[in-house]
Amino acid sequence: MAFPGLSNIGPIYRREIRSYFNSPVAYVVIVVFLAIVGWFFTSDMFLANIASMRIVFELVPLVFLFFIPAVTMRLLAEEKKSGTLELLTTKPVRDGEIVLGKFFAAWTLLAATLAPTLIYLVTMMVLGNPDPGPVLSGYIGLMFMGGVYIAIGIFASSLTENQIVAFIISFLFVLALYLADKVLIYVPEGFVSTLEFLSIDYHFDNIARGVIDSRNIVYFGSLLGFTLLLATASLQRRKW
Repeated sequence: MAFPGLSNIGPIYRREIRSYFNSPVAYVVIVVFLAIVGWFFTSDMFLANIASMRIVFELVPLVFLFFIPAVTMRLLAEEKKSGTLELLTTKPVRDGEIVLGKFFAAWTLLAATLAPTLIYLVTMMVLGNPDPGPVLSGYIGLMFMGGVYIAIGIFASSLTENQIVAFIISFLFVLALYLADKVLIYVPEGFVSTLEFLSIDYHFDNIARGVIDSRNIVYFGSLLGFTLLLATASLQRRKW
C-alpha cells in the first residue's frame, strides 16, 4: 500500500534507473570508478605489500568529489532545459516526489558502483584475517556521505538549466564540506569545534573506524533531509 502523497516516487525512481542502465552512462561511470579505486588498491597491496581497506576508505571520498556531481548534474537541469520537467508536473506529481525519486535512483547507482569493491574484502580475507566490523561501518559511512553529496547535487541541478554550472555548484559545496576540518589551523580557536562538526570527512572518519555514534547519524540525517528540502523548495520556485 502506497503512502499518501508518495505514490509517484516509485515510477520516477524506475524511470531514472532505466535512464541510467539503458544508456552507457551507468556502465562508464562504474568502470571508471572501479578502475581508479582498483589501481590504488592493487598498488597498495602488491607494491607496498599492505592488504588493507584503508586506501579504499581514504580514496573513495576524494573520488566522490568529482564522481557524484557528474552523476547528479543532469537530474533536474536537463529536465528543465528540455521542458520535460514541465510535462512531468502536468501530472499529479509533487515536487518532493520528483526529488525523492531521483535521489533514490542516484543512490542506487552509487550502491551498484560500490558493490564490486567488496571483492577487495574477499581478497583480504584470502590473504589475511581482516576485522569485518570497521569494513562494514566504512561502507555505511560511504553510503551516508554519498547520500549527502547526491542531495547536494540534486539541489545544485535544481538551480540551473546548465549541467556544467550544476556540476561546478555541486562540486564547490561538497568540496567545502570535505575540507572543513582540513583548515582548522587557519581559523580562530572559537570556531574550531563548529567547523570540525560541519566537516563531512570528520564524521565519516568516525564511522569508518567502527564508531557509529548517534551524533554522526544525526549529522548525516539532518544534512541529507535539509538539502533535499532545499532542492524541493528550489524546484517550486518556478510556480511563484
